[in-house]
Amino acid sequence: MGSGPPEQGSGDGVGTPERTGDGRFVLIAGRRWRAADPLLSEAVRDRLVRHLMSARRAVGAARRAADPAGERAARARVQAAKEGLGERGTPWWELPPAARRARWQSALNTLDAAPPHPEPPNT
Repeated sequence: MGSGPPEQGSGDGVGTPERTGDGRFVLIAGRRWRAADPLLSEAVRDRLVRHLMSARRAVGAARRAADPAGERAARARVQAAKEGLGERGTPWWELPPAARRARWQSALNTLDAAPPHPEPPNT
């Protein structure tokens, strides 16, 4: 359904995904995906993942509602969360630790300031 890998698990719903030898990528269903920045604390990573999942739900809701502006806003939130996690943008292994921290803090500031997207009603 989604366009990216699951946030946790090996694709079979159990365990941690396999990583490449250098730790920069995870392997899921034979496909290589950039791993989240290992410098992230668990609390920061959890916040970013919560924002990411909320934004992905908002993309789906906007698509179902045929709301292009809402979809663009939700996709921007997905992008911000993915950049904060280090999964998009300049690879985390190419940045010094201070720049990595600044990137995830900037992403959290942006995401925390974004208006909350109402969850669609259960039908």
